[in-house]
Amino acid sequence: MTNSNQPFYKAAGIALLVFTVLLLFTMVLHPAGSNIPGLIRMSALIILTHGAAVLAMPIGWSGFWGLTRYLGSDRFMSVLGFSFISIGIIAAMLAGTINGVVLPLFLRGYADSPDLVLNSLQPVVRYSFSVNMAFDYIYTGAFSVGILCWSVLILQTKKMQAWIGIAGVLLAVAMIAIFFGGIASANKVMGLRIFLTVVLVWIVIVALALVKKKE
Repeated sequence: MTNSNQPFYKAAGIALLVFTVLLLFTMVLHPAGSNIPGLIRMSALIILTHGAAVLAMPIGWSGFWGLTRYLGSDRFMSVLGFSFISIGIIAAMLAGTINGVVLPLFLRGYADSPDLVLNSLQPVVRYSFSVNMAFDYIYTGAFSVGILCWSVLILQTKKMQAWIGIAGVLLAVAMIAIFFGGIASANKVMGLRIFLTVVLVWIVIVALALVKKKE
């Protein structure tokens, strides 16, 4: 690693911080579950919050590539972590687009429809939620494994403080156990907030390490 790389790593760290801010915005303002009339009324807020999440994805992806380069893009574990994170970002973008943009735009077309028509749309809403659930589990698992790969590499290379790697390993294992063990559900708002909170804390710590790193 040379000093000429420092601006790149600093920019990557800043990108990860912007990524976390946008996802925090989504998490805080994300509407809780509602019926179809409620979804129609909140459609503007739903689109806004999920639009912020979709915007965050390419910004975060560039930041994660910076982390990958910092840990060593010639190291298999680093590239493997980036591969899992990339799959997670794609799944998160699809989840946010389907439930946060496509569904509310579709329901808006029935804003003035009678209750009988609105009730007939329930299978469409359930299908949308089911598709979204699949993507939720994909990005939950992918982000967890990606963080696990990078955390192990941090411990091996000592390019960051060891406690960051230990925290990442514990976080990844806990998230996999919690969501895939049925303790919490990745497709529920509370499950989403639990996942985002712990993951974003780790990402912020890594981002600050990249920004402040001087070698």
